[in-house]
Amino acid sequence: MGWVYPLLANRSVLKLLLVVNVIGTVYGYYWYGWQLKETPAKFLIFVPDSPTASLFFVIVLVAFLMRKNWPLIEALAIVTLFKYGIWAVVMNILVYFVEGELSWAGYMLIFSHFAMAVQGLLYAPFYRLKWWHLIVAAIWTLHNDVIDYVFFMLPRYEMLNRYIPEIGYFTFWLSILSLGIAYYLCVRPNHYKLEIK
Repeated sequence: MGWVYPLLANRSVLKLLLVVNVIGTVYGYYWYGWQLKETPAKFLIFVPDSPTASLFFVIVLVAFLMRKNWPLIEALAIVTLFKYGIWAVVMNILVYFVEGELSWAGYMLIFSHFAMAVQGLLYAPFYRLKWWHLIVAAIWTLHNDVIDYVFFMLPRYEMLNRYIPEIGYFTFWLSILSLGIAYYLCVRPNHYKLEIK
């Protein structure tokens, strides 16, 4: 595995990831377009979960290309990339079991969101988080769960409506898991640290 981190720190790889994530972010906001049109203005920032997560990572990549660390954005990126990446994978698998089939777009969402979760974790040794960065990320993430499942601003999968309470419960614990992973990989004493060259 020693070859992986120099590859991740390579500027050409960072630029490629930046392009891919910009495209994914733009498409993600487009995908939410119809829901955003119906969303009250006060909730708008909390509705497009996955593209906002990838937007955080776009900002992280820009910072890396400038040989900088912006730890608060890194904290938001690692937590939300893992959370919403895994959430979308699970929801699309659930759609398959409920409907008995999954569209090509569903398979694309599984692949792209799994990749989203993985990339956030792969770059964990390059992040420079402190406790307070993770606390802010926790407030953002758990507040978002309240917006989604108390005010029902979550991404709409009509075929899963009957499972909203269970999905909300799962999502809360996925948030806790995501925060725990971020702590373990980035905040705890003696965690592995690398520099972008």
